[in-house]
Amino acid sequence: MGRAGTGGAARAAAVAGPPLLLLLLLLTRSPPATAGEHRKSVVGLVSEHFSQAPQKLSSYSWYGSIRLFHFRVPPDTVLLRWLLHVSWGSGTPCTDVEITVHFRHGAPPVVNPMGTSFPNNTIQQPSFQVRALLSSMLLDNTSVNVSHPAPGDWFVAAHLPPSSQKIEVQGFAPTCAYVFQPDMLVMRAMEVSILEPDVPLPQTLLSHPNYLKIFVPEYTQELLLELQGCVSSGSLGCPVRLTVGGATLPSNFQKVLTCTDPTLSCRLLLPSPPWGRWLQVTAESLAGPQVSVAFIAQAVLTACRPWSMTFQRLLRNSPNQSHDTSVGQLSPGPAHQGLGRSSGVGGGAFCLLSFPVMREDIDTVSVRFQPMDGISVLVRSDAPSLLRLRLDTGMDSGGSLTITLRVNKTEVSGDTLVVACVNAASAFLSFNTSLNCTTAFFQGYPLSLRASSPVANLIIPYPETSSWYLSLQLLCPESPGVCEQAMVHVETVLYLVPCLNDCGPYGQCLLLRRYSYLYAGCSCKAGWRGWSCTDNSTAQTVAQQKVAALLLTLSNLMFLVPIMLSVQRAFLVEASVYFYTMFFSTVLFLLGTLVIAMSLQLDRRGIWNMMGPCLFAFMIMAFMWVQRCRHRHQCYPTSWQRWAFCLLPGISMASMGVAIYTSMMTSDNYYYTHSIWHILLAGSAAFLLPPREEQTEPWTCSQKFPCHYQICKNNQDELYTVT
Repeated sequence: MGRAGTGGAARAAAVAGPPLLLLLLLLTRSPPATAGEHRKSVVGLVSEHFSQAPQKLSSYSWYGSIRLFHFRVPPDTVLLRWLLHVSWGSGTPCTDVEITVHFRHGAPPVVNPMGTSFPNNTIQQPSFQVRALLSSMLLDNTSVNVSHPAPGDWFVAAHLPPSSQKIEVQGFAPTCAYVFQPDMLVMRAMEVSILEPDVPLPQTLLSHPNYLKIFVPEYTQELLLELQGCVSSGSLGCPVRLTVGGATLPSNFQKVLTCTDPTLSCRLLLPSPPWGRWLQVTAESLAGPQVSVAFIAQAVLTACRPWSMTFQRLLRNSPNQSHDTSVGQLSPGPAHQGLGRSSGVGGGAFCLLSFPVMREDIDTVSVRFQPMDGISVLVRSDAPSLLRLRLDTGMDSGGSLTITLRVNKTEVSGDTLVVACVNAASAFLSFNTSLNCTTAFFQGYPLSLRASSPVANLIIPYPETSSWYLSLQLLCPESPGVCEQAMVHVETVLYLVPCLNDCGPYGQCLLLRRYSYLYAGCSCKAGWRGWSCTDNSTAQTVAQQKVAALLLTLSNLMFLVPIMLSVQRAFLVEASVYFYTMFFSTVLFLLGTLVIAMSLQLDRRGIWNMMGPCLFAFMIMAFMWVQRCRHRHQCYPTSWQRWAFCLLPGISMASMGVAIYTSMMTSDNYYYTHSIWHILLAGSAAFLLPPREEQTEPWTCSQKFPCHYQICKNNQDELYTVT
């Protein structure tokens, strides 16, 4: 039946026999009579289960807040099912929030929950996403099914909605941990028939589908799938449906062919199918469960002969040429021999110009592509020029593919036009009939160069794992005869970079990791947003940034008041603490060596970073207050002026500062609220400082500042009495 491992005799018999005789022989085979035999056919499908460790979800602010999962779908998978598990951590029950899950084949999904703008000339391909409330996902696990998925890398990304930008102190506000874990279940076919080019393959359909696959060699221009002599045992017509290709997300380019007329051949023509890959074909019967359908499947490949533009030049310039005895026998075209038994392969004309490309790995997720003979590509009108960009290592999909094309204005004068297409898996070669850059299973990205626009740019974030192809051709729409002998040199700049322009002046390019998979993202600042920190819709002006920096820095100078008072009253330890707080709270905080400053860098909003020192200081003050009261046999202090002008204002300022710090700060007003926090904290310290403990000369009652008001007598026992 043409399955893997069949011998040449069976293949020869299939070719030699008349199609009608083969179909009659197939129909004479009785269908399964019992359900047990049907269950045996289901045994041809095996199930496999894959899972990864759960991750805690975060509110979306940039790509680093996404939780990414990387799976590999095995070949010959006929059904893929994602099971999405969500739970919350121990403690307070979580509020009902919406969880968004993105799916993509070949590369991480490009998401934009905040609706920010992308850089110019950037492909903005929307992701396939599923949104569900936490309550619904807790009651029943959400699942996503994909029939006949494409094998290879699949990525799942999940996140919570963007936060309200409110800055909360951990411990005061209830915290909630949302935990997400996807499971991948696959059903894989164990019996897959091999459909060879130009070899008829008889098939019989019963109640279950038949699975076929055909290998597509490189430089295949067209693939023709044809069903011949379709015969049904219990119904008229040809109740057969073919599904060709694997499903990909977010875009799905599967081809479905439904055959109904038995007198006409059922055909499907695929231009530029994926090169160097197995193409999945699923045949299903549309008749009843007890009806058998027989047909003959046949595939015809049309190959394209490439001409290597630098092959002979490389041979002439090779330093080891004298040691190669077979150089003189090589053909100038590296693919002069055919691609199997395809039509138009043996001695036809060349249909494309192939330029070998050197791949230079610069750094992690950083690659440069350059033609072997320089940076220019010769473009003609009689055949496309082709460059192959290998992004198939499995570690290239975490960056951005940038393509820049330049042409000399003098070479494209008049109506001369250079058109280009960027495609994955296979090249677009039909410039003479269409300019949509569409291949069998991929929608390419078009570019054009002319005298009025001699430069073209294209940015593809997170390109899928595959070989990418850049094809170019010269066109003269109004006067085709002008282009017959014309040639144009196009300069190419081809890079894979982690982040576009290193995220610009208002962003930082960060390398993220999920197990051994690396990908990059931009973390923006100063109100800038977007994929490459180019969205200035909420950006701060330079003046606003200067004001924010000055406020956060100069507001710490308020600590000079308690520092001077502490020095005046001989509280040197307190003065040192206030000086350290002021000094290390400015742009100088990186010089901090105190334990509190170090802990603040680990978690700036942790509750114990603030409450720990405060509670310790409060315990010391309470202990000393009790001691003073016991020593004087009266409540301390005894004067209403001290309470009215010192203690109550100091406590009020401290309470206001704590309230602002814990409940009012957001990312937008942080510069102002935190500066007010500095002022209130330093002001409260100035009001709450006690007076000098020892005096060499008594003070008078006419002192202006009431917080320093003392009744001092010559009796040494009354030096500590304060009003």
